[in-house]
Amino acid sequence: MGDNALLPSEPPANDPNPNPVPVPVKEEEENPFPLTAVDKWVLSQTDEQFKYHSWAELRVLIQNNDLSVLKRKPSDLRRYMKWTAETKASYGSMTNYLLAHRLPKTWGVPPFTPVSDVPFAEPSDYCVLLNDWPYGFEPGITHMVVWTRTPIAVDDDKGDMTPESRKIVGDFVKQYFVDRLGPGGEGKVLYFKNWVALQSVRALEHVHVLVKDVDPVLIGEWTKEQEWHKA
Repeated sequence: MGDNALLPSEPPANDPNPNPVPVPVKEEEENPFPLTAVDKWVLSQTDEQFKYHSWAELRVLIQNNDLSVLKRKPSDLRRYMKWTAETKASYGSMTNYLLAHRLPKTWGVPPFTPVSDVPFAEPSDYCVLLNDWPYGFEPGITHMVVWTRTPIAVDDDKGDMTPESRKIVGDFVKQYFVDRLGPGGEGKVLYFKNWVALQSVRALEHVHVLVKDVDPVLIGEWTKEQEWHKA
């Protein structure tokens, strides 16, 4: 489902139908975002039929840049579609919701004015949030999103990262996440940036980071509100 999976929000609580039986997929114009072939296949399943992404599988998918294959549990996808439709009706767009409730107020509104033109060079230009609507992962995998107000260069083909920007992102992930984990940390962290065709919030730059079997205390340190983001 592309970047719809990354938007931070609060999942609906006490869902009366947490694992609904498969239902026919609506016509495209009725859906809150374009459904991929993978989305439609997922919606034809029950949660019991769904196969969760393992760490080994994720490593291969990200290595091959096969990002369109990432999917979410059927009941989660249905709830997310409902939440997205309601949020767009209330705020007009997902961007407006994120600016109002999730991203630093000190950023203002797009087009942003970052302190540095180099992504992740200035701490006040980025923030790390938990993804409250993650993909369907096996237990022990945590999904975070790094939002940045500094543009990340992409190519003119499908909007994928350029070699230069891929190095910048990789260096940041190593410094911010991998190094904090100590020896063997590189085996516990994966990252990717959806190319433009898979993005639903194109006005807001972001990178996905996945970690495996990491202490929740450290995850809390990574994702807490920083002093320089407080208005």
